[in-house]
Amino acid sequence: MKTIINTKYVKNLALAALALITTTAFSQEEEEEKTKFEFSGTVDAYYRTNLTAPNGEDAIAPGSSFANLDGFALGMANVIATYEGEKVGFVADLVFGPRGTDAIFASPMYSATGDIVNQLYVYWNVSDDVTLTFGNFNTFLGYEVISPAANFNYSTSYLFSYGPFSHTGLKAAFDLGSDWSAMLAIMNPTDLTELNGTGDYAVGAQLGYSGQFLNFLYSQGGFEVDFTGGFDLSEEFFLGVNAAHFSQEDDGGSFTGVALYPQLATSDNFTIGLRGEYFMTSDFFGDTAGIGSDTDGDGSVFAVTLTGSATIGDLILKPEIRLDSSSEDAFIDNDMDPTGSLASVLFAAIYSF
Repeated sequence: MKTIINTKYVKNLALAALALITTTAFSQEEEEEKTKFEFSGTVDAYYRTNLTAPNGEDAIAPGSSFANLDGFALGMANVIATYEGEKVGFVADLVFGPRGTDAIFASPMYSATGDIVNQLYVYWNVSDDVTLTFGNFNTFLGYEVISPAANFNYSTSYLFSYGPFSHTGLKAAFDLGSDWSAMLAIMNPTDLTELNGTGDYAVGAQLGYSGQFLNFLYSQGGFEVDFTGGFDLSEEFFLGVNAAHFSQEDDGGSFTGVALYPQLATSDNFTIGLRGEYFMTSDFFGDTAGIGSDTDGDGSVFAVTLTGSATIGDLILKPEIRLDSSSEDAFIDNDMDPTGSLASVLFAAIYSF
């Protein structure tokens, strides 16, 4: 009798354990399903002032994108919703604020206050080596990006500012193995992200190896080749590189630039970095090109930006000093006289969630 009772007890214990394991497995599976849908993003603000030029009503700024407002200023709120399935998923990336408005400058067609879509795409992992992406996605060219948390320097380069920001279309990414990758894309003309509106299309391509990327873009008679990469020269020292050349058919002008990004980590929570950039235009659409140029649209600028990056949990603090020197008198000094140089400083705070 004792043996039978013990046997029933063991059976009951085994069934209870199996039920517990099954319940735990289902709970873990449900939890895994829940974690596939996530929210993330950033919020940023900054203070900017000129050292060698007027502020306030007569304030000027470098000719690159973002971080160009005077005094205490807003960046943007960036809210990203993602769903990552086994084979398919989506990204809905929304932006609110001056930086976001500048990032989607060519998009607003359905709202009096401007669009809020930075990226909006679906993707399909066709296999372990092939992914198709359809919709609106940030450009694959260049070292810098729209998100302030993903850049080391808070202000942006001329190379970034003159290159495309976003594309809408279809791209196919390929993992070629042995650290090689490739990408092919067909898209609307550059920065036309809500609809086409022209009947023309752009084509893009990328070849990558171990974190180094060679990019190509052809859009409405303009061709751009871009190299983006970086090298860990030691555990503490990193060197980023970006170089690009753009030319427009039928004497539409061209630009060429190169930027180096040396960065030294002095501790787990602080890194100091420099961006040194040379950027030049030639007959660039026959206008001032935003960097200071002559009547033929020819000009150049050399810009040095020194940035510190301090991390406090999810908060990043970035003090920055920037020196821009143009081949023409593109700026003004404190006496309101034309000059070829501008010195400015800013302090930015970026929170990531």
